[in-house]
Amino acid sequence: MLKHLHIQNYALISQLDIDFSSGFSVMTGETGAGKSIILGALALVLGARADSKAITDGEEKCIIEAEFDEGIIRRELYRNGKSRSFVDDSVVTLQELKVLANRLIDIHSQHANLLIENQDFQLEIVDAISGNGDQLASYEAQYTRYQEAQEALSRLQALAKKSRQDADYIQYRYKMLEEADLQAGELDELEQEQYQLSHAEEIRSALQLAVEAISGEQGSAIEALRTCKLDEAAGELQARIDSARIELQDIADEAERMLSHIEMDPRRLEWVEERMDTLNGLLHKFGAQTLDELIGMRDELAEQVNRLDSFDFDIEQAEKVLAKETETLQKLADELTKSRKGVVGMIAERLVEDMKRLGVVHAKIDVMVSPTPDFTPRGRDEVQILFAANLNQSLRAVSEVASGGEISRLMLCVKSLIASTKGLPTIIFDEIDTGVSGAIATQMAAIMKRMAAHRQIIAITHLPQIAAQGEHHYKVYKSDTATRTETHIELLDEGQRILEIATMLSGSQPTPEALANAKQLLCYR
Repeated sequence: MLKHLHIQNYALISQLDIDFSSGFSVMTGETGAGKSIILGALALVLGARADSKAITDGEEKCIIEAEFDEGIIRRELYRNGKSRSFVDDSVVTLQELKVLANRLIDIHSQHANLLIENQDFQLEIVDAISGNGDQLASYEAQYTRYQEAQEALSRLQALAKKSRQDADYIQYRYKMLEEADLQAGELDELEQEQYQLSHAEEIRSALQLAVEAISGEQGSAIEALRTCKLDEAAGELQARIDSARIELQDIADEAERMLSHIEMDPRRLEWVEERMDTLNGLLHKFGAQTLDELIGMRDELAEQVNRLDSFDFDIEQAEKVLAKETETLQKLADELTKSRKGVVGMIAERLVEDMKRLGVVHAKIDVMVSPTPDFTPRGRDEVQILFAANLNQSLRAVSEVASGGEISRLMLCVKSLIASTKGLPTIIFDEIDTGVSGAIATQMAAIMKRMAAHRQIIAITHLPQIAAQGEHHYKVYKSDTATRTETHIELLDEGQRILEIATMLSGSQPTPEALANAKQLLCYR
């Protein structure tokens, strides 16, 4: 239940605080007084789209705070367009706020009357009355699995089709790389060997000179160092000389080993260069930067070649999975259909009863449940409410035959029917009485009052017959100051209610007859 509403710096409201009570409350005020502003502020705190233009001129932010039995919701809107939402002072996302708000309150505006013409909404009505929430949740979960199975099969079929179209090309590319016998690191090794083979003579000459200089028979460096003996005073230097001689000997030995392996082999050089040309050509042809990347392409092509043979089997398995998921989904859809068809007669009967109370004495209503061509997210049914208001008039879609006043009355009947099933603690009707008057308005008030026995109902109305039926009466009005116009709201006492209802009956200067009529209306609440 909505217990308190605080509005600060929103449109024509500098600051407003108002307490609400349980039961049936009404809200009245002249056109333009600010009823829609208060409703807009409440919608904002419940997660509606924020617009910084709604902030009062000259202010940097507005604050809307609504206190419910379940906690306090606050929305702050800033001039720069940003907003923040809180539940009991904890920051929440806008989506989280909307989910919570949908469990707390239902604001029924004039625009919402158009929902009765929407088949999705008509389906929601039937589901709400049937109480098939658990069945619907099971169906929706299975529908997700069904879609996943469909998508998996479609992906396989598309991939198989493309692969078969490209099969020759894939196999040609794979064969080219497979026959190349690619080895990781091979190109680097070939480049090193190519350099050695193409410069073999220069390398041998250089190594031979080094060996001769270090350990040759005539004037070798090793021999010279071996004969160099210093006294004990130069012991450290002698050690370095001996170390240098050992290092030079090792260098000479390594150079001789290299000499023994260096060959001048024109045929090997030709093969190496041809192999390098082959590998570089493949790199260029396949757009690869390294041999490792090219090997990865070869392995991927190998997988594609192998998959060409397995697609038929994979598709067959995917078809079996889809068939199983479809069978399960159909069973759940059948259960939903059964639950819906089980309540449509009662729905039509109840709606006709209430519509007759509201003055449509020849009302006829039928609720049709028809199969859809395929599964939908909510089953395999479509629901259509058929309506006729007059004798000898055939049943047709609501949008085709119902007047604005009849739609308002039908929507109130629907709300009354589903209110208890949805368990909403608060429902606000924003001028649902559009297009009706007199005794019909009194009957509409009676229906809302009946609903208020189990939840909080707030009706924004221009009709005195409805205003008089409220247990609590709020008036919205404007006042002017030297600098601006302000919107206010106040809870009326008995005397103020008489004056307000009389004003609604006869104008700004109520006549004695209007005052007497207002008292009489209040007596019957």
